[in-house]
Amino acid sequence: MRENKSKTKLKQGVPIYGALSSSPDPYLAELVGLVGFDFYMIDAEHGPLTPADAVNVVRACDAVDVTPMVRVGQVDMKLVLQYLDAGMMGIMMPGLTTAVSLQNFVQGSKYPPEGKRGLGPGRAGNYLLGTPAEQTAYVAQANEQILLLPQFEDIDLLETLPELTAVSGIDAFFIGPRDLALSMGYPDGANHPDVQQAIDEAIHVIQQAGRWVGITAGSQAAAQQQIARGAQIILTTVPGLILAGARQMLPPDEEGDSNGPTRTAY
Repeated sequence: MRENKSKTKLKQGVPIYGALSSSPDPYLAELVGLVGFDFYMIDAEHGPLTPADAVNVVRACDAVDVTPMVRVGQVDMKLVLQYLDAGMMGIMMPGLTTAVSLQNFVQGSKYPPEGKRGLGPGRAGNYLLGTPAEQTAYVAQANEQILLLPQFEDIDLLETLPELTAVSGIDAFFIGPRDLALSMGYPDGANHPDVQQAIDEAIHVIQQAGRWVGITAGSQAAAQQQIARGAQIILTTVPGLILAGARQMLPPDEEGDSNGPTRTAY
């Protein structure tokens, strides 16, 4: 198993940048890696993606040295296993609301003795064609290299977040500002002071537990603001990148606005 360079950078205290896409096209993964992103994440929560789609995406990520990750749409550890066997090196998981569910997430994602992941002839382990010594090394390396990122996107979890962040084996918590805002009664977005205060409180709790913090950003300026408040993992979207690039390319509209329609990049 190759090095998870995104995780290495995080251990060195260097923020990482990634792009989220609901497309199975490996071409997008190649582009994201070629322009310098650290990781590429396919969205199997909001996109119609499967572990079969993941295989070619992982191959594309390997070719351009970018970390392949996936946001899984359902709490199903057999499904997570298939993504891991395909070669995914990071799993973002929504919907985990208790310490027990987080423990099950870790158990299903890591091989013994750290977990209960089954060892099968998947792509990640070179289809078990290596020697016993190579298999032993792979198991240990896989446990170390996988990046596990449950999401925090429900205000009801803020009270129990200290308990959740104490679960061993979790690397980071990813804050979803939009869904967090929805859970607080703000369907128009996360810019309300109450939502921003909740994000700051969550970041403090996550950092106190020694975990990394992930969050979304639609521009470099926004990314720097999130890093300044304590985030280390920055995620944007492929559609947002296309929209931002289109704004820079297209001529001004009839009202002289060079940026086109007023929309958020993420």
